[in-house]
Amino acid sequence: MARAGRRLLGDQRGFSLLEVMTALVVLTVGLMGIAAMQDIAISQSVNASAISVGTNLAEEMIERIQYSQTSAVSYNGIDVGMATNCPVGASVMVAGDCAQWRTRLIASNLINVRGTVQVTTIGPTVMNQWQVVVQVTWRGLLRPVTLTTTVSLG
Repeated sequence: MARAGRRLLGDQRGFSLLEVMTALVVLTVGLMGIAAMQDIAISQSVNASAISVGTNLAEEMIERIQYSQTSAVSYNGIDVGMATNCPVGASVMVAGDCAQWRTRLIASNLINVRGTVQVTTIGPTVMNQWQVVVQVTWRGLLRPVTLTTTVSLG
């Protein structure tokens, strides 16, 4: 009886090469999945950061226009980025806001960033009711990103 017990234990002393290879394949697939998830997490974090910066830039221009709401129509046609297109004949405040916004856009480090402003009348002109659309566009990691902010004033 003692010999039969020894024979059973003697047949299973260690892992076979096939078992070790299978374990390594499973471990490798798991580690590759973790690495892929890490890459996705980092790229999405960069995208979220860029969207946050773009949102802040758009809101900054909206606030500038709200501050000088009586001359909101003067902001119409602002198109800034690497090339500046501030409204011709604009007041000192509008020209200054345009120049400062352009500086902030370029300093944001967003790739190929561009900001535009469109102001349209939504009521009688004497009522000073305006719809302001501010767009900030840049090249994201995978594709161009356009962030649009719309507000009604008046």
